Amino acid sequence: MSNTPEPRWLDEEEDFTWRAVWSLMTWLPVKLEAQLREDHGLSLYEYYALSQISEAPNRAIRLSELAGITNMTLSHLSRVISRMMKAGWVERVVDPNDGRYTLGQLTDAGWDKVVEMAPGHVEAVRHAIFDQLTDEQIHALGEASARVAEAVSPHGKVTGRPGS
Repeated sequence: MSNTPEPRWLDEEEDFTWRAVWSLMTWLPVKLEAQLREDHGLSLYEYYALSQISEAPNRAIRLSELAGITNMTLSHLSRVISRMMKAGWVERVVDPNDGRYTLGQLTDAGWDKVVEMAPGHVEAVRHAIFDQLTDEQIHALGEASARVAEAVSPHGKVTGRPGS
């Protein structure tokens, strides 16, 4: 006789929810990346890295912190930053507060690129998500997504919560 607990199988509603979440995780990034690649020749990861640097104080962030926020390995992020440096959008600079760290610093050209790309990206996000939902559904999706993201992310938090 085994002491292995019986699996907690998903009920019908949970199975539907899981399949919907899986489809969302699969297809939403594909849709958003297609818009960025078509309009600007950049990947979703590249856009996300640029946008996170643009939102950081003084438009600079430790690359190790950026890797965590964007869920990129340091080697992947290094390749992304190198491509953005080649385009003139980002510089690597020594962290003035702790010389052991390197910052990704947005250049003026990088800021201009973010300003150029943001409206189209926001419209793609709005069309894919918010135009499909009522205000109540938007709130519920945000709260539910934050709970799951906080449970699975290594830093246990979601940025940008209204009122925080």
